[in-house]
Formats: sequence, C-alpha cells, structure tokens
Amino acid sequence: MAAVASRAAGILRLRAAGAERRWCGPRCAGLVQGFLQPGGEDAAQKRRVAHFTFQPDPESLQYGQTQKMNLFQSITSALDNSLAKDPTAVIFGEDVAFGGVFRCTVGLRDKYGKDRVFNTPLCEQGIVGFGIGIAVTGATAIAEIQFADYIFPAFDQIVNEAAKYRYRSGDLFNCGSLTIRAPWGCVGHGALYHSQSPEAFFAHCPGIKVVIPRSPFQAKGLLLSCIEDKNPCIFFEPKILYRAAVEQVPVEPYKIPLSQAEVIQEGSDVTLVAWGTQVHVIREVASMAQEKLGVSCEIIDLRTIVPWDMDTVCKSVVKTGRLLISHEAPLTGGFASEISSTVQCKHVIDDFLEKAKLTFLSQEQCCLTTIKFAVVGIPNGVRKNVS
Repeated sequence: MAAVASRAAGILRLRAAGAERRWCGPRCAGLVQGFLQPGGEDAAQKRRVAHFTFQPDPESLQYGQTQKMNLFQSITSALDNSLAKDPTAVIFGEDVAFGGVFRCTVGLRDKYGKDRVFNTPLCEQGIVGFGIGIAVTGATAIAEIQFADYIFPAFDQIVNEAAKYRYRSGDLFNCGSLTIRAPWGCVGHGALYHSQSPEAFFAHCPGIKVVIPRSPFQAKGLLLSCIEDKNPCIFFEPKILYRAAVEQVPVEPYKIPLSQAEVIQEGSDVTLVAWGTQVHVIREVASMAQEKLGVSCEIIDLRTIVPWDMDTVCKSVVKTGRLLISHEAPLTGGFASEISSTVQCKHVIDDFLEKAKLTFLSQEQCCLTTIKFAVVGIPNGVRKNVS
C-alpha cells in the first residue's frame, strides 16, 4: 500500500506541476518534478545550493540572430533544425512523443508527425539496436536513453555492434548516422540511479565518439555536429543544466567541431581541465585561487571525451607545469586517469628522461579481422625507441 500511495502522490505532484496526465515510471517521477520549474535566474539560484553557479559565455553573433534559451531548449532547437534539414531523420525513445521527461522533444511530434518522432518500449537495448538498424539503411537515427544510468542494458549494442560495424565490414557498411542522447550527471536529488557519469565506460571503445557540453550554446552546436558526424556518437546532457543554464543561443543551425577542447580562460600557473557541469565548478575555483592566493589558472573545457584533444591539454600543461582534472565520475578508472597518464608519458618522460626507451604498445583500434592484420594493434614484444 505504501508503494501505491507513493506512486499516486508522484502522479499528483507531476499533474500539479503542469505535466501531461500520464505516468512516466518510477525511475523518473520524483526527479522530473524538480525539473518542471520555470527557467531563468530563480532556477539558477536554486541550483546554486548544489555545487556551482552556471556562468554563461559572452553572446556570439557569429551565427546570426540569437534567442535566450536554457539547455533543454537549445537541444530542442538542434533537433528541430535536424528534422527540418534531413527528411530521413527520426527521433525515438521512451516518452519522447509527448516531449520527454525533460521536455527536450516537446512540440516535435506535432510539427513533424508520429512517424518521425515516436515512443519506444522501455528497453534500452532495443532502442539502440533499433537505431543501429535505421542508421545502417542510411537514415539519421537520434535515439534517446531516458537517463544515462540506464544506458548499460544497451552496452552490448553500443560496444559490440555500433562501434564495430564499420570495422567488421571493412568500411563497406557503417551506422555512423546514429546519435544516442542521454541525460547525465549529478543533480543532488537523483540518488543511485539518476546521478551517474558513465563516459569512461565508453572511452575504451574505438569506433564511437563521446561528447558532453557545458552550456546551451555549446549543446546545440555540439549536438548538430554529432548528428552529422560519420561515426556513431553518444551525447551526454548535464541534466542539472537543463533549466539552470540560460544564455543567448543562435536560432539558425551551427556546428562546433568535435575533438577540439576550448581554452575558456588563459592562465600561467596551473591548468584546470573539466567537462560538463564541472567546468563551472573549476571556474569558481579559479576565481577563488586568483583572488585569495594569486594563482593564475588556465581553464580548459574538454567537450569531446573520445577522441579527446590531447594537443590542447598538453600544450597548456607545458606552459603552466601543473595539471588538475575534475570530473563527477568515481576516481578509479575515471577519464582523468587517462588524461593524467597521457600528459605524463608525453612530457614527463619525453622531456625529463630524454625520450627514454618507452612507448605505448597498444593502439586505438579494434582487433582486425584477418590474421595478417590482427596483430597490428596488439603488443607482441618489447619495443624500443632507438631514434
């Protein structure tokens, strides 16, 4: 009875907040209620009690007329642009037809029809598998996983099917027109199953790209780049920013290049690297460090996790001599370890040990299909740098 009462209370709260008369499932009821608040400064102030304050970037007129949007509205705008431009594009996932639990697809079914914006069963493996099939036919598939925490049932489809499709066909076939969207990260009241940051799980998988934006402007440009990229992409959306992040965003479509980090503040004493919401956290840290300690921080938003922009990061570390990396995911096995390892191997070893006899043995690729080429990326003995 307690469970029934709790479920009923959740439905009433959603209805009172203005949601449609429907039940979106136990996994999202309480969480969604917190996101059905109006956007703007009030929402930003509420989010401040979490762990950061959103800092908008200066308005860019490079892409024409702009409009004030929060992050979910900028994503809606990107999806709208894609559907308008590409008649093969379809959007699908749990509850996307009515607008999605975070309202990112609101109005798109009415505008483009139920054959292009539609619901799926609650089965993440099926959603991604369906998306792979659509992409293989040449259409543009935009799949939504309702929460990044629930992407794991689709792990096999992403890692063993989508990422390897091009490899196993010798580049004759691919599903590069597949983009997987998923709300991501901590919100402060999401608990175990609505707070995870699983980007590092996919960083070990050649064949896919992983992208995480920090703001509405970045989200629209990066999402459009993912949708038009020739490789399957996972686009994680910081859900705490859906309402809290508000800034001027171009109305017309534009793209931000993938795999290019952005130096959003130059400095000389230490390099700070982050992505998603943590960019705003380290911005606050940099401000405090400058004000209280006189420490000049260079801030880098990585933006694309895979493949990441090691040149920009390493160039900055050479200048500052220090590196701090911040992410929401657990420490062990987090992507910060990869960044730290790469920076140390490229510079500590190369510069201070005069290019010692050490190289990376494995390569960023799948094991190839023929015996002749299968050993190309596999360590097969001691390699020495004798140059």
